[in-house]
Amino acid sequence: MQTSKIRPVFKYAVINFNWFRFVSTVNNIAVNTSETTRKLKSWEEIPGPSSLPIIGALHHFLPNGLLYTTEGFEMQERLYKAFGPIVKLPGMFGAPSLVLLFDAESMAHVLRSENWMPKRPGFQSLQHYRKEYKKSDGNPDRITGLVTDQGEQWKKLRSMVNPVMLQPKTIRLYSTILDEVAVDMIERMRSIRDENNMIRGDLSEEMNLWALESIGVVALGGRLNCFDPNLPADSPVKKLIQIVHDFFNTANKLDFQPSLWRYYPTKTYKRAMKLYEEQENLNRYFIKNAMDKLQSKNSSENEKGILEKLLEIDEHVAILMASDLLFAGVDTAAHTIIPIFYFLATNPEKQNKLRDELLSKSDKRPYLKACIKEAMRMMPVVAGNMRETSKEYNLLGYKIPKQTYVTFAHQYTSMMDSHYPRPREYIPERWVVDKDDPLYHGNAHPFAFSPFGFGVRGCIGRRIAELELEAFLARVVQNFHIEWYGEPLKQYQSSLNYVKGPFNFTFKDV
Repeated sequence: MQTSKIRPVFKYAVINFNWFRFVSTVNNIAVNTSETTRKLKSWEEIPGPSSLPIIGALHHFLPNGLLYTTEGFEMQERLYKAFGPIVKLPGMFGAPSLVLLFDAESMAHVLRSENWMPKRPGFQSLQHYRKEYKKSDGNPDRITGLVTDQGEQWKKLRSMVNPVMLQPKTIRLYSTILDEVAVDMIERMRSIRDENNMIRGDLSEEMNLWALESIGVVALGGRLNCFDPNLPADSPVKKLIQIVHDFFNTANKLDFQPSLWRYYPTKTYKRAMKLYEEQENLNRYFIKNAMDKLQSKNSSENEKGILEKLLEIDEHVAILMASDLLFAGVDTAAHTIIPIFYFLATNPEKQNKLRDELLSKSDKRPYLKACIKEAMRMMPVVAGNMRETSKEYNLLGYKIPKQTYVTFAHQYTSMMDSHYPRPREYIPERWVVDKDDPLYHGNAHPFAFSPFGFGVRGCIGRRIAELELEAFLARVVQNFHIEWYGEPLKQYQSSLNYVKGPFNFTFKDV
């Protein structure tokens, strides 16, 4: 059997360890929360792939299986067509089973019901590092981060950082410096183009440099100089770039691929623990440098930034937030901007319309925001969301037990024509047209599209991410006409939804 043909088996199998990012399509079916006239169907009756002892649904990915050689969108579609709006996915290799929802109203019911202190399963290897591996820190109840904490610990941390991270006045402080990062990245792109105006090397690596430089301004309090071609290989900046790049790759192997690290310390597990520790130490190094600079700064100078405000709360909190921002803000931004480039390149009339808006120098740039949002609707970097239920639910006539992992298939509900007319077309106008227009986005169910999560557990870095994307995309379109040649761009599912080369872009000077 060829390895390439069984690889989707292992990509899929591990999703049950944490949270499931594959999605599908379904007509919106209302949740009946007051059903008393007929008996609810049991957990065992929820439709889904059949299960075998230990291996769960693994046999469905083998030759002649329902999901053989499928992954990503094709798998999502096949699951829905076979089982409908609610699917039970059997756990594999001891992992818990989960329920996958394709119905927006059902999603809304669970998310709203779980919004007081929602439990969202995440990256277990990072959680293990912070909570178990580092037990020598002495305090088992110590806050470890928004990514890894749940319950009261999470609530305490979130309440401390919300006033800082979600304050529009504070976020606006970064407009100028993020624009400077964008301008510098434009110059770098010019310098690494070949004679055909294509970027030499891997475009995704270049976008990771831009994303790290951008989020580093916020998380670490200053420029990291990621674009300096003369940085020594052993410099702290180079090390951090590599560690952040390795972070998701290693977490993917432990958390989203079959691994026995939960039973004994595998080679990858040992490498991950070392990697997580190195990242934490580097964060401390950069934060110490930032603290030294802040001590020499006149306290009355300008408005305080995020790092400075977090340090005033607690140095431990500042370090945790730096780690979480770097963890969540690099690959996500890089693999969001590339699809935006792709959709603008393959829809030149939209690109020209955006350029006209930008060149008008208007303070308001609604079409810029619409272009970003429409690309995120069609190619989101995160395919879904998840909650562990705190109580029993009646979903679509089935009884869902307490402490069930419920995953919301936002990626494909955002591609349903019942929510978004002509869903496979890139139409930024749907986000700016009047309410009486058939394309108006407000006609969709409000939970059909959720790129930044929902409620109190929504992405705390949303305002920063939007500011980064807007600043960089504006500079790119002002300076380059983007074109695409070759086969359509495709996503593949790993810990995130990644896009993979070859990246057949040309960036011609305007």
